[in-house]
Amino acid sequence: MGILASEAATAGTGSMIGVILMYVVIFGVFFYFVMYRPQKKEQKKMNTMLSSLEIGDSILTSSGFYGVVIDITDDTVIVEFGNNKNCRIPMQKSAISQVEKANADD
Repeated sequence: MGILASEAATAGTGSMIGVILMYVVIFGVFFYFVMYRPQKKEQKKMNTMLSSLEIGDSILTSSGFYGVVIDITDDTVIVEFGNNKNCRIPMQKSAISQVEKANADD
């Protein structure tokens, strides 16, 4: 009788582990589609935007300043802020949040 009870307890524990494992997989897939995938998509969009950055483009920085790109190096840009031609500040490309392409008419 004791053997049957221990086999039933073992079978119950095995099915319980299966249920827990199933929940872990379901939550893993859920987090992938809700958090990880959109973040990768946004990062790819940002990299595309920064790689197409050109001199003369108007930008918005992550701190809220508008400026015009004057010079571009590998990971930094020199941005001119306002109408004052002496206000040129080097900054990292990662600080750029939006880019508006310069018009060909200008």
